[in-house]
Amino acid sequence: MDYKKYKDLTVKKADRILTITLNRPDDLNAVSEDLHNDLSTIFIDTEFDDDVDVVILTGAGKAFCAGGDLKWLLRVHGNPVETAYTINHDRKIQNAMLDMEKPIIAKVNGPAIGLGCSLALFCDFIYATPRSKFADPHVSVGLVAGDGGCVIWPQLIGYARAKKYLLTGAQIGAEEALDIGLITEVIEEDKINEEVQALAERLRDGAKYSIRWTKTSINAGLKIMANSIIDRAAAFENITQLMEDHKIALEAFAKKEQPKFKQK
Repeated sequence: MDYKKYKDLTVKKADRILTITLNRPDDLNAVSEDLHNDLSTIFIDTEFDDDVDVVILTGAGKAFCAGGDLKWLLRVHGNPVETAYTINHDRKIQNAMLDMEKPIIAKVNGPAIGLGCSLALFCDFIYATPRSKFADPHVSVGLVAGDGGCVIWPQLIGYARAKKYLLTGAQIGAEEALDIGLITEVIEEDKINEEVQALAERLRDGAKYSIRWTKTSINAGLKIMANSIIDRAAAFENITQLMEDHKIALEAFAKKEQPKFKQK
């Protein structure tokens, strides 16, 4: 499999373990158009790579992923063709991660926000450092959480808690995320590489088809639930991407101000 085509992802393979690194550290790995395009195909390529049994997903630098890139979001605002294109890619990312039989480990080394949070939570194991933060603040920028939050948060922590975070956009720290079942483990920063590698090797050395098909069986119900939500959430997110409130929020965020929504 040729991974050299990817622009904002660094892909390394060793001993049947593939590490995918979001590689825009100067922008906290915020999802640009190029990175969004990369993410829409990387999990499909990985699934069909016969030399890979386990995947590690992480971010370069001080963040896992800070969510959507502000400049890109401002550029596509109000353009229904471009916003629909990006929403379609969100759907591809979600479905590809749910369909992948190979186990995926998220190594979260800092903030995981918006789409970055969904990327982490759609993994099978989420290992995080104590300074990691999780949030899906779509509503804070006038959007519906259409890139996975409405699917995965309720399944992991229940509807009451999910609404608390999804309807306010509030952040949650790593320890609290662990306590309520949002993530798998909290590991000290100087040990997380070792712990994730040990888990990856254990999975690699196990009975791979038993592991893969057990994961597939677990995900079967989640996929049914996801397919009843994804299209609706994606359609509503696309509508909100065209609304004035979204642009107001983006411009306020750029100025580090609180948005004053006009409800339109």
